[in-house]
Amino acid sequence: MNPTAPATLADTPLVPQADTSAFAALVARLSRQSVEKNHDAYADVAWDSPEMAIDPHDSRFQLPDWECVARTDWYKSQTPQVQAAFGLARYATAMKVGGEFENVLQRGLLTHAFWLPNGAVEFRYMHHEVIEESQHTLMFQEFINRSGTNVKGLRRDEKLGSGFALRCSRTRPALFFMFVLGGEDPVDYLQRRSLAGHDLHPLLERITRIHLTEEARHLSFARNYLKRTVPQLSATRRHALALFAPLLFGSMARMMVYPRPSLLKAFGVPRKQVRQSLRHPDQRAVLAESVAKTRRTCTELGLMTPAAKLLWKACGVWADVSAKPASRRQA
Repeated sequence: MNPTAPATLADTPLVPQADTSAFAALVARLSRQSVEKNHDAYADVAWDSPEMAIDPHDSRFQLPDWECVARTDWYKSQTPQVQAAFGLARYATAMKVGGEFENVLQRGLLTHAFWLPNGAVEFRYMHHEVIEESQHTLMFQEFINRSGTNVKGLRRDEKLGSGFALRCSRTRPALFFMFVLGGEDPVDYLQRRSLAGHDLHPLLERITRIHLTEEARHLSFARNYLKRTVPQLSATRRHALALFAPLLFGSMARMMVYPRPSLLKAFGVPRKQVRQSLRHPDQRAVLAESVAKTRRTCTELGLMTPAAKLLWKACGVWADVSAKPASRRQA
């Protein structure tokens, strides 16, 4: 062979040197779990079983006491049938919002993966996550369709605003994965509370358990991606991220935790009563607790600067994580 001849593809390594970091080991484990412990939206949910049928007046759709509307005089004055119908619409609306958020998440992951080099350890896992998120969206939409509720999800301006998150997946991946935590952590918190001490409809319970199982992997990946990436940012970008984080999480936690305006309007829920409920100390605690894990992640990343801490408090998503939350004692 002529030593001066140009190298061919056969002579060029297809992948860089193996990544033996702790992050690579974690991602490999998450990928294996995605193969071994995955769910199909239709094969793993017995949609047509009699016990899974949805009756809008089923008392198991009534809201738990810690939901803000459940605290209002309006809700307490309604018949059990209306309470159940509102609860069903509340769950369906949450799934609509969740499905639309996951749509943005999938597109962001695919955009990020598109630019990864050969051998990138996260490429495979990101595609596993896209597949799982698609299955979740199918579950959510199937539940909505069978519920008989024509619910609305994100507002038009919120949908248009999702373009910023998509651009970040290419240009500011650390910020994109902050968006991921901002949407997934509050939902994870709400679903875990719903399963604890509350008699859920079996279809709702099945969907919730599947979602929680797989979202645990997604949250683990996002947190560890940030732990690997944020320390590599410049001091200026870390400072900007520290200030942006509480604004982001304050906004997204409200999007996921609070009932949508369209739902309140459809049922004629007095806005004044809802606002009063949201000002209740226990209800404020629910909002702060929904991002407690993300708040700890930001602290571990060195993003809880004095200025950032003031913003966390101003956005209503700060809490003393060492104290036992009052609202959880009532759960």
